[in-house]
Amino acid sequence: MSYSSLSYHNMPKTQNFLSAVVPLLKLLSLTVIGLVLAHPKTQMIPRATFKLLSKLVFALFLPCLIFTHLGKSISLTNLALWWFIPVNVVISTVVGCMLGYVVVLVCRPPRQFSRFTVIMTGFGNTGNLPIAIVGSVCHSTDNRFGPDCKETGVSYISFAQWVSVILVYTLVYHIMEPTIEYDEEEVVTEENVEEALISDVSRPLLVEAEWPGIEDHETEHSKTPFIYRVFNSISSYSQTALPESLDLTGEVREEPVRCFAEPRVVRRIRTVAEQTPIGYILQPPTIASLLAIIVGLVPQLKSFFFGYDAPLSFFTDSLQILAGAMVPSVMLILGGMLAEGPSESKIGIKTTIGIIVARLLVLPVMGIGNVMLANKLGFLVHEDAMYRFVLLLQYTTPSAILLGAIASLRGYAVSEASAILFWQHIFAIFSLSVYLVIYFKLLSYI
Repeated sequence: MSYSSLSYHNMPKTQNFLSAVVPLLKLLSLTVIGLVLAHPKTQMIPRATFKLLSKLVFALFLPCLIFTHLGKSISLTNLALWWFIPVNVVISTVVGCMLGYVVVLVCRPPRQFSRFTVIMTGFGNTGNLPIAIVGSVCHSTDNRFGPDCKETGVSYISFAQWVSVILVYTLVYHIMEPTIEYDEEEVVTEENVEEALISDVSRPLLVEAEWPGIEDHETEHSKTPFIYRVFNSISSYSQTALPESLDLTGEVREEPVRCFAEPRVVRRIRTVAEQTPIGYILQPPTIASLLAIIVGLVPQLKSFFFGYDAPLSFFTDSLQILAGAMVPSVMLILGGMLAEGPSESKIGIKTTIGIIVARLLVLPVMGIGNVMLANKLGFLVHEDAMYRFVLLLQYTTPSAILLGAIASLRGYAVSEASAILFWQHIFAIFSLSVYLVIYFKLLSYI
């Protein structure tokens, strides 16, 4: 029987309930502090300070946390055992998108927000918030997951984070391009340009919470229905008179002469692939994960960084000190984001409620069934409660805050993303409390 199972059976019911709720109360306290500090009526700390803090989390605190925990825990043996964690991210996303499609059928949002509804339901926060929850759960010495609680939990979450990043910067980036109707509504005029400049100054904090400096990554096609225009411009020509290369304005570009004509489908795919922001994947947290995996899988390198007698143990200890600031900083930023309040949304109250219910209430129930099925099939690490807890968390968190940044980058449903994220995080206080109690009860039987 595992450590957590023994601790659960020796734990009174009241204490077991408190062990699930108290960690959330700790995070809630940090969030409220951030909310008070950033509230417009108090303005004890300006928004620029929260944006600077988000940059520190993104470029320093989170990478340090990932490297120090994942690098120490990963090995060839663990790599073979942990394979289901990234797979579960894909499964949870697919199931969430299916629920999002059901929300579209039932709630019938405006047609230009159908894809947005599916994305906001399917893609959850698999990084900062789960790390904060695990860190809070493991903060007490009598936690049910043992002395290596935080190191193990953060390692599991960090090992799966790169999957979400790839999906967001490739699939979500193109799915969230503006529809042609949405693009026509946003006709560029001098007044719109002035409004855009003002909005850049007062850009919502959620936009930069997980992607600081997003405005520097905008391209000429970021805020246009690029895929629609590529396919529409190419299909408007007959197959016999199709130019070798066609830009979005319909002008023919000169290219080297090919021995064989490039098929139209291949040309379309190549054109879209060239505009896919693959380079954005290599952000500091992702780089930290790759370095941690490389160092952890090579015993000679691992002994150089980790261990009491490691030559660079002083450096690793310094990174751990910086990593300690990650969880409180993330929750303070979340409080600052909530202090701005919900933005105006055209998606409708019915659809907003549908997304919240599907994401925070229905999806966790389906996640329990999926994890139990995976356990029966022998996919999970034997008697590892933290492994199962992390898998369940992947179905329980609100939508990824990074989706707000993608919406801003594409110029599509920005205020709707802000509103959905705001109300989801408010309601998540209650849904997470309920499901953590349920999870702690189920972990003794899964």
